[in-house]
Amino acid sequence: MSALPGTTGRRRIYLMRHGHVDYFSRLVLVERKPDQVPLTPLGQEQARAAGEALAGVRFDLALCSGYPRTRETAEIVLTYNQDKEHLLLEHEPRLVEIKGGGQVFARSREELSARMAFEFDKAAEPGATMFGGDSFAAVQARSVEAIQDLLRRPDWHTALVVAHEGVNRLLLSWATGAGLVGAARFEQDLACVNILDFDLVPLEGGQEGTEIARIIIKMVNVTPYNFLKHGMNLTSLEAIFQLYDDERAAKDQAR
Repeated sequence: MSALPGTTGRRRIYLMRHGHVDYFSRLVLVERKPDQVPLTPLGQEQARAAGEALAGVRFDLALCSGYPRTRETAEIVLTYNQDKEHLLLEHEPRLVEIKGGGQVFARSREELSARMAFEFDKAAEPGATMFGGDSFAAVQARSVEAIQDLLRRPDWHTALVVAHEGVNRLLLSWATGAGLVGAARFEQDLACVNILDFDLVPLEGGQEGTEIARIIIKMVNVTPYNFLKHGMNLTSLEAIFQLYDDERAAKDQAR
């Protein structure tokens, strides 16, 4: 089994969130296609910063959810990698973002931001869903299954995985052993990088394959474009609404 240098059975996943997108674009608000929204110039810049930070990492595999925003982020990151010519970016649909059940009604943008931010607080409640849509438990189960299947694959020890805020929070909560309870405690800023190490051991009883003996969280929510997060005083969701309001105010002022 391939393993990180100096170890006997350890593999590493660099788990990223995609860069900035415009959730208030015509594609989202009018055409109702949030899955297809691309990176903005800011998102591309954030991905480039991550690419520069990860340029020296030798990736054996690279995966994304398949949504344009994760695919573009991964592609930009890999342009800085010395192994880019040998890497085929794979799409893993089990890593797509958790979805709500429809339009969320709120009396103000602030209320909407708060409702979305605190939705993960109820993730561990029986039958809890994202605004009547996807089940938190089901999304965690499918995303964990994707990571477990990745770990069963032979001949690799370092992988890049680019996914989404909600999925990443559910994966990190699983990695801590907290089930769904911990999902509300994690923040995943745009284009952030997490590092998860997995110690694998052979299955008992002479069976073929391996199982996870231990998960080590080496790094969480590091943003290469602002390592110390100076000035990043808002949560990721709060920042999305704030940026939209700032852009709208600038357009109004320019008229």
